[in-house]
Amino acid sequence: MPVYNVHERVLAAGASEVGALIDGLSCKAADRPDKLWPNPGWPAMEFDGPLAVGAVGGHGPVRYTVAAYVPGTWVRFAFSGPRGFDGFHEFTALPLDGERTALRHTLAMRTGGPARLSWPLAFRWMHDACVEDALDRAEAACTGTVSRPSRWSPYVRFLRSLAR
Repeated sequence: MPVYNVHERVLAAGASEVGALIDGLSCKAADRPDKLWPNPGWPAMEFDGPLAVGAVGGHGPVRYTVAAYVPGTWVRFAFSGPRGFDGFHEFTALPLDGERTALRHTLAMRTGGPARLSWPLAFRWMHDACVEDALDRAEAACTGTVSRPSRWSPYVRFLRSLAR
């Protein structure tokens, strides 16, 4: 089953500021904490080294390798797990003008095997909530506020209680 899933938020910030959020993914340095990934709250994004092509890691049961990286602009992660996820997810900073930048998260994959059920029944809902929480964090990092904070559906709250 083909999956194409896009989330985007227009941020009142320049491309370099939004790009720095992408560059900070999984960073644990005290002087440069990860301001994009919604942790705590979701499993941490972690890699076997700094964010760079070839770094291996993921978050929770979702595993991937950094397949491409243009600092300040774009990072693509190629899935290696769970079984049946064949594709990628990525973050992109898209400048709209000098004062606004779109931060886009794209997931494109084919599902097979157990993922034919696990994606539509569980992973999709958790993924959407996690990405919206990340976009909330990005907006807060760039503007100090979140105009319309995302809310978890009752189903997402149920799935999260099962995952505990």
